[in-house]
Amino acid sequence: MKLSLGFSPCPNDTFIFDAMVHGKIDTEGLEFDVHMEDVEKLNQWAMVGKLDITKLSYHAFAYLTEKYSLLHAGSALGNNCGPLLIAKKEMSREEVNQARIAIPGKYTTANFLLSLAYPEAKDKTEVLFSDIEAKVLDGTFDAGLIIHENRFTYQDKGLIKIIDCGEYWEGSTGHPIPLGGIVAKNDLSDEVRSKIDRIMRRSVQYAFDHPDAANDYVKCHAQEMDESVRKQHINLYVNAYTLDLGEKGRSAVQTLFDEARRKHIIDSFNSNFFINYDYL
Repeated sequence: MKLSLGFSPCPNDTFIFDAMVHGKIDTEGLEFDVHMEDVEKLNQWAMVGKLDITKLSYHAFAYLTEKYSLLHAGSALGNNCGPLLIAKKEMSREEVNQARIAIPGKYTTANFLLSLAYPEAKDKTEVLFSDIEAKVLDGTFDAGLIIHENRFTYQDKGLIKIIDCGEYWEGSTGHPIPLGGIVAKNDLSDEVRSKIDRIMRRSVQYAFDHPDAANDYVKCHAQEMDESVRKQHINLYVNAYTLDLGEKGRSAVQTLFDEARRKHIIDSFNSNFFINYDYL
């Protein structure tokens, strides 16, 4: 059985998917047609159900619980790994509220967290995440919301941090930051979706056990080619939650969805949005 699979070219994704897509583990008879795109493109595709399995932002998934179920493996959650609002100079809260802000996508969790921290900041424009620093530097935007490798490069370009939106989330809720997860279509059988979850977990475990095995794959697709930056990126976003969300991770995702509903960002969601553990 061949399934379409989407994930981003970022080091954390290529690191954990390498074994799965290159036959380094048992895939239980499943094959994967890989589509590698920026996470906001994957979010948009998920809105129309384009792929059988996909990485997406948790913010986007809040709108999609009727179409997709969340795997227990493969997620990006953590502490001190949230999106950063950056600019060329210090900005007051009022200045941020009035600023022209570049965001990596409407449905990114980054934008959701920024909305929690600065609900009055409305002048936002979607920009490819890798272009945000340059657009702030050339004055197109007053501030930018950065994710991925750019967390490690903005200071070298003379930009400064206004707020770490992840720190804001953690301080407000006490939960790790739910950034992105892996979902499978609900029209796939329970058996197939559970198989996908097992394979994902196996792929993550292989990456942990053989940390250098994916080096070529990661390097080939990384925006930032410096090896130390790639490793920092992987270490920041790939952790125990990636192997299995566990109760703490699932609670963080639930809280994100509850906050989205409380803030009227979403109207409702299917509360039974996880892959059924009984089949794992």
